Amino acid sequence: MASKGRGVLEGSEWEEIFAHCIGAEWKPSNVGLDDVVFGNTAWGAKTVKSGVKDFRDLKKIRLISGRNSIVYSYGGIIDTSADPNEVGGQVLEIWNERVSSIREKYKHLRTVVLVKSNDLSQVAVFEFDTIRYDPELFDFSWNTNGNLVGFDRGTDNKRFVWQPHGSQFTIIEEVPKCSLILKLKQPEVLDKSKILDAIGFDKSWVTVEKRE
Repeated sequence: MASKGRGVLEGSEWEEIFAHCIGAEWKPSNVGLDDVVFGNTAWGAKTVKSGVKDFRDLKKIRLISGRNSIVYSYGGIIDTSADPNEVGGQVLEIWNERVSSIREKYKHLRTVVLVKSNDLSQVAVFEFDTIRYDPELFDFSWNTNGNLVGFDRGTDNKRFVWQPHGSQFTIIEEVPKCSLILKLKQPEVLDKSKILDAIGFDKSWVTVEKRE
Protein backbone atom coordinates (compact mmCIF):
# COMPACT_ATOMS: atom_id res chain seq x y z
CA MET A 1 0.00 0.00 0.00
CA ALA A 2 2.85 2.38 0.80
CA SER A 3 4.72 1.61 -2.39
CA LYS A 4 1.73 1.47 -4.74
CA GLY A 5 -0.19 4.34 -3.18
CA ARG A 6 -3.45 2.38 -3.38
CA GLY A 7 -4.97 -0.71 -1.87
CA VAL A 8 -4.34 -3.28 -4.56
CA LEU A 9 -3.30 -6.88 -4.05
CA GLU A 10 -3.32 -9.25 -7.00
CA GLY A 11 -3.88 -12.97 -6.76
CA SER A 12 -0.28 -13.84 -7.60
CA GLU A 13 0.94 -11.51 -4.83
CA TRP A 14 -1.29 -13.29 -2.32
CA GLU A 15 0.09 -16.66 -3.45
CA GLU A 16 3.64 -15.44 -2.87
CA ILE A 17 2.81 -13.81 0.48
CA PHE A 18 1.11 -16.96 1.80
CA ALA A 19 3.97 -19.17 0.63
CA HIS A 20 6.48 -16.89 2.35
CA CYS A 21 4.47 -16.82 5.59
CA ILE A 22 4.44 -20.61 5.97
CA GLY A 23 7.91 -21.22 4.52
CA ALA A 24 6.49 -23.07 1.51
CA GLU A 25 7.37 -23.10 -2.18
CA TRP A 26 5.46 -20.76 -4.46
CA LYS A 27 4.89 -22.42 -7.81
CA PRO A 28 2.09 -20.71 -9.78
CA SER A 29 -0.10 -23.31 -11.42
CA ASN A 30 -2.26 -23.12 -14.52
CA VAL A 31 -4.83 -25.29 -12.78
CA GLY A 32 -4.88 -22.93 -9.78
CA LEU A 33 -5.23 -25.69 -7.20
CA ASP A 34 -1.59 -26.17 -6.22
CA ASP A 35 0.01 -22.72 -6.28
CA VAL A 36 1.76 -23.26 -2.94
CA VAL A 37 3.48 -26.48 -1.86
CA PHE A 38 4.82 -27.54 1.51
CA GLY A 39 5.78 -31.20 1.85
CA ASN A 40 2.84 -33.37 0.90
CA THR A 41 0.34 -30.50 1.09
CA ALA A 42 -0.66 -28.15 -1.71
CA TRP A 43 -2.82 -25.03 -1.56
CA GLY A 44 -4.73 -23.12 -4.15
CA ALA A 45 -4.57 -19.46 -3.08
CA LYS A 46 -7.46 -17.21 -4.03
CA THR A 47 -8.46 -13.60 -3.47
CA VAL A 48 -11.94 -12.14 -3.58
CA LYS A 49 -13.29 -8.66 -2.91
CA SER A 50 -16.12 -7.94 -0.53
CA GLY A 51 -18.13 -4.78 0.08
CA VAL A 52 -19.21 -5.87 3.57
CA LYS A 53 -18.49 -2.96 5.91
CA ASP A 54 -17.37 -5.02 8.90
CA PHE A 55 -15.65 -8.30 8.02
CA ARG A 56 -16.93 -9.86 11.24
CA ASP A 57 -20.26 -9.93 9.36
CA LEU A 58 -18.93 -11.87 6.35
CA LYS A 59 -21.26 -14.76 5.53
CA LYS A 60 -20.47 -16.13 2.07
CA ILE A 61 -18.09 -15.45 -0.79
CA ARG A 62 -18.02 -16.50 -4.42
CA LEU A 63 -14.82 -18.14 -5.61
CA ILE A 64 -14.15 -18.24 -9.32
CA SER A 65 -12.84 -21.78 -9.71
CA GLY A 66 -11.79 -22.21 -13.30
CA ARG A 67 -13.38 -22.75 -16.66
CA ASN A 68 -15.33 -25.98 -16.94
CA SER A 69 -16.13 -26.36 -20.62
CA ILE A 70 -18.57 -29.19 -21.28
CA VAL A 71 -18.14 -28.57 -25.01
CA TYR A 72 -14.40 -29.21 -24.77
CA SER A 73 -14.73 -32.14 -22.35
CA TYR A 74 -17.86 -33.85 -23.65
CA GLY A 75 -18.43 -32.45 -27.15
CA GLY A 76 -21.83 -31.30 -28.34
CA ILE A 77 -23.20 -27.81 -27.95
CA ILE A 78 -24.37 -25.53 -25.17
CA ASP A 79 -28.10 -25.97 -24.81
CA THR A 80 -29.84 -24.13 -21.97
CA SER A 81 -32.97 -26.21 -22.57
CA ALA A 82 -31.06 -29.37 -21.67
CA ASP A 83 -31.67 -31.22 -18.40
CA PRO A 84 -29.95 -28.95 -15.85
CA ASN A 85 -29.02 -31.83 -13.56
CA GLU A 86 -27.29 -33.64 -16.41
CA VAL A 87 -25.33 -30.54 -17.37
CA GLY A 88 -24.57 -29.78 -13.71
CA GLY A 89 -23.22 -33.28 -13.27
CA GLN A 90 -20.87 -32.78 -16.21
CA VAL A 91 -19.66 -29.44 -14.85
CA LEU A 92 -18.93 -30.99 -11.45
CA GLU A 93 -17.17 -33.97 -13.01
CA ILE A 94 -14.76 -31.61 -14.78
CA TRP A 95 -13.97 -30.04 -11.41
CA ASN A 96 -13.68 -33.46 -9.76
CA GLU A 97 -11.20 -34.69 -12.35
CA ARG A 98 -9.09 -31.60 -11.78
CA VAL A 99 -9.07 -32.19 -8.03
CA SER A 100 -8.27 -35.89 -8.45
CA SER A 101 -5.31 -35.16 -10.73
CA ILE A 102 -3.73 -32.90 -8.08
CA ARG A 103 -4.52 -35.33 -5.26
CA GLU A 104 -2.46 -37.94 -7.09
CA LYS A 105 0.57 -35.78 -6.35
CA TYR A 106 -0.24 -34.44 -2.89
CA LYS A 107 -1.78 -36.19 0.11
CA HIS A 108 -3.49 -33.01 1.29
CA LEU A 109 -5.11 -30.42 -0.94
CA ARG A 110 -6.48 -27.19 0.49
CA THR A 111 -7.70 -23.78 -0.56
CA VAL A 112 -6.63 -20.62 1.28
CA VAL A 113 -8.73 -17.52 0.69
CA LEU A 114 -7.97 -13.85 1.23
CA VAL A 115 -11.14 -11.74 1.34
CA LYS A 116 -10.21 -8.10 0.83
CA SER A 117 -12.07 -4.81 1.10
CA ASN A 118 -11.95 -2.43 -1.83
CA ASP A 119 -9.31 -0.23 -0.16
CA LEU A 120 -7.49 -3.17 1.49
CA SER A 121 -8.13 -1.71 4.95
CA GLN A 122 -9.64 -5.06 6.00
CA VAL A 123 -8.78 -8.61 5.01
CA ALA A 124 -10.05 -11.97 6.20
CA VAL A 125 -8.14 -15.24 5.79
CA PHE A 126 -9.43 -18.77 6.02
CA GLU A 127 -8.73 -22.17 4.47
CA PHE A 128 -10.53 -25.44 3.88
CA ASP A 129 -10.06 -28.82 2.25
CA THR A 130 -10.43 -28.80 -1.53
CA ILE A 131 -12.90 -31.57 -2.25
CA ARG A 132 -14.73 -33.41 -5.00
CA TYR A 133 -18.48 -32.86 -5.23
CA ASP A 134 -20.95 -35.72 -5.66
CA PRO A 135 -23.50 -34.59 -8.30
CA GLU A 136 -26.16 -36.67 -6.56
CA LEU A 137 -26.11 -34.25 -3.63
CA PHE A 138 -27.15 -31.19 -5.64
CA ASP A 139 -30.09 -29.88 -7.64
CA PHE A 140 -29.42 -27.71 -10.68
CA SER A 141 -31.63 -25.29 -12.55
CA TRP A 142 -31.29 -22.62 -15.23
CA ASN A 143 -31.85 -19.09 -13.98
CA THR A 144 -33.36 -16.17 -15.91
CA ASN A 145 -29.89 -15.09 -17.09
CA GLY A 146 -29.29 -18.44 -18.72
CA ASN A 147 -26.75 -19.51 -16.09
CA LEU A 148 -26.76 -22.87 -14.38
CA VAL A 149 -27.21 -22.69 -10.62
CA GLY A 150 -26.60 -25.56 -8.19
CA PHE A 151 -28.19 -25.96 -4.74
CA ASP A 152 -27.73 -28.42 -1.92
CA ARG A 153 -30.36 -31.06 -2.77
CA GLY A 154 -33.75 -30.26 -1.33
CA THR A 155 -32.73 -26.81 -0.05
CA ASP A 156 -32.39 -23.25 -1.33
CA ASN A 157 -28.72 -23.08 -0.29
CA LYS A 158 -26.88 -22.01 -3.43
CA ARG A 159 -23.49 -23.72 -3.95
CA PHE A 160 -22.48 -23.25 -7.59
CA VAL A 161 -22.94 -20.98 -10.57
CA TRP A 162 -21.83 -21.95 -14.06
CA GLN A 163 -21.91 -19.54 -17.00
CA PRO A 164 -22.34 -21.46 -20.29
CA HIS A 165 -20.71 -18.73 -22.35
CA GLY A 166 -17.16 -18.63 -21.06
CA SER A 167 -17.64 -21.76 -18.92
CA GLN A 168 -16.75 -19.90 -15.72
CA PHE A 169 -17.39 -22.10 -12.68
CA THR A 170 -18.02 -20.41 -9.34
CA ILE A 171 -18.19 -22.11 -5.96
CA ILE A 172 -20.00 -20.35 -3.14
CA GLU A 173 -18.31 -20.87 0.21
CA GLU A 174 -19.40 -19.97 3.70
CA VAL A 175 -16.91 -17.83 5.59
CA PRO A 176 -16.11 -19.63 8.85
CA LYS A 177 -16.50 -17.75 12.11
CA CYS A 178 -12.91 -18.66 13.00
CA SER A 179 -11.53 -16.66 10.05
CA LEU A 180 -8.54 -14.46 10.78
CA ILE A 181 -9.44 -10.78 10.34
CA LEU A 182 -6.76 -8.14 9.86
CA LYS A 183 -7.42 -4.40 9.85
CA LEU A 184 -4.79 -2.26 8.19
CA LYS A 185 -4.02 1.41 8.65
CA GLN A 186 -3.40 3.26 5.40
CA PRO A 187 0.33 4.12 5.44
CA GLU A 188 1.94 7.22 4.04
CA VAL A 189 2.80 6.79 0.38
CA LEU A 190 6.53 6.36 -0.11
CA ASP A 191 8.38 9.06 -2.02
CA LYS A 192 9.39 7.20 -5.17
CA SER A 193 12.22 9.59 -5.98
CA LYS A 194 13.79 8.91 -2.55
CA ILE A 195 13.46 5.17 -3.07
CA LEU A 196 15.16 5.40 -6.44
CA ASP A 197 17.94 7.49 -4.94
CA ALA A 198 18.36 4.97 -2.10
CA ILE A 199 18.93 2.08 -4.52
CA GLY A 200 21.24 4.15 -6.69
CA PHE A 201 18.97 4.21 -9.71
CA ASP A 202 20.51 5.58 -12.86
CA LYS A 203 18.73 6.33 -16.12
CA SER A 204 21.20 4.05 -17.87
CA TRP A 205 19.33 1.11 -16.30
CA VAL A 206 16.59 1.60 -18.89
CA THR A 207 17.20 1.24 -22.59
CA VAL A 208 14.65 1.77 -25.35
CA GLU A 209 14.95 -0.01 -28.65
CA LYS A 210 12.92 -0.40 -31.80
CA ARG A 211 12.58 -3.65 -33.66
CA GLU A 212 13.35 -1.88 -36.94
